[in-house]
This record gives sequence, C-alpha cells and structure tokens, in this order.
Amino acid sequence: MSTEQSLDGDAAIVTGASSGIGEATAHALAEDGADVALAARREERLESIATDLEDAYGVETLVVPTNVRSEDAVDALVEKTVTEFGGLDLLVNNVGVVAGEGVDDLATDDYRTMMEVNVDGYFFATRAALPHLRESSGTLVFIGSFAGQYPRPFNPVYAASKWWVRGFAKSVSADVGEDDVAVTTINPAEVRSEFASESGESFEERFERGEASEPTEIADAVRFAAKQDPSMVSELDLYRRDKLTFF
Repeated sequence: MSTEQSLDGDAAIVTGASSGIGEATAHALAEDGADVALAARREERLESIATDLEDAYGVETLVVPTNVRSEDAVDALVEKTVTEFGGLDLLVNNVGVVAGEGVDDLATDDYRTMMEVNVDGYFFATRAALPHLRESSGTLVFIGSFAGQYPRPFNPVYAASKWWVRGFAKSVSADVGEDDVAVTTINPAEVRSEFASESGESFEERFERGEASEPTEIADAVRFAAKQDPSMVSELDLYRRDKLTFF
C-alpha cells in the first residue's frame, strides 16, 4: 500500500521561487494540485510564473515579493499565505546565495550576505511557519547542499552556512516530530540553474545538459517528500554521478 498522499488543495510556500529549483518546485507542487505562494525579490518574474501555474494546473497562487533577510517580510509572507489559503501545509526553504571565495579575502559584506540569506532566511521562515505546520501536520523542506556534508577547499563560509542548514533541520525535526511535522533535507550537488559559482559563472552556463542535475530533479524530490505520510523522508541526496570521485 502506497504511503504517498495527495497534495490537492494543500497550501505551500516556496522561497527563492523566481528561478531554478524554486520555480521548478512550484510547478511540481502545482501539478499535484497544491496552491502555491511564490516568494522572491523579483516581483515581475513571480507574476509570470504565477500566471503559468494557474493556466497550466488550475491552482491558486499568491505572489509575495520577499527579502528573506528581513524577519518582518518573512512574517508577512507566512501570515498572508495563511490568510489567503486558509492554512499552511508545506514550507520549502530554498533561497540561497554564494558570494566571494576564500576566508582571507572575503569581504565582510559578502560574509554577511551569505549568512543572512542562507541562515537567517531559513530561520525566519521556519519560525513563522512552524505553528501552522503543527496545526496541519505539515512538512518542512530544507534545500541543503553537498557543500553542507563534506569538507571542501573553497568558500568555507558558504559551506558552513549549508552545514548550519543541515544541523538546524535535523534538530528542528527532533523538536517537532512528536507534533507530527515532517522535516526533510534535500542535498543537491551542482544544479543547472541561475545559481552562480564563486567565479560568477552560473551553473546553467558552466554545465551542459546531462553533466549536472536539473532543477526538475530536485523539484521531484521535494514533491516526493511532501507526499509521504505517515513516514517522512529525513534526508535525500541528489548528486551528479561522478561527484564522489572527487574524493
């Protein structure tokens, strides 16, 4: 007997929804019938995606331009979603940024940007969403990274922010498991998206199709995790096939 549950009518928030993994995730959830609140800074881009989702899947959408570095903005995102959709069943913490390279020459502004987006943004959204996810016995998904699992010789601050995400997710899971809230961490390696490497070149530019994961693969992993009940996916890794040969 399958443990997968329908997402039809569920209410979801996806941060970093204007491109890449976030955009693909919004499509995957909407395809399964979820109403989706789209959060990112590029309002025009979000409006376009929302129109596509409504036209393709007949779901409700909500566009909420959000800078996740602002706790007030994140609180407003969650409050507006719950008001418009009548609750919250799924939060996908996806937004992320990389800046600079090594520690010795990393600008303080770059350090703070990575920590405020990759760490504070996940904390603010999780804090605001948890009371509603407890009510719905919902699911909390964190997009982690290969960089948050293994030591690496470049951009230790970005890696550390992803180690924080993974540790935070595990500890939140321990805290809310008795409340019937599922917590999943998904760890991709490189994904062909607008996300930029330390050189400033996007992974979409750096990798040819077939050389790295596609955003749709990560989105399918999010959808799979969201549909599990009563069990949960605690952690799921998606790597390009040659990734572990680096070791």
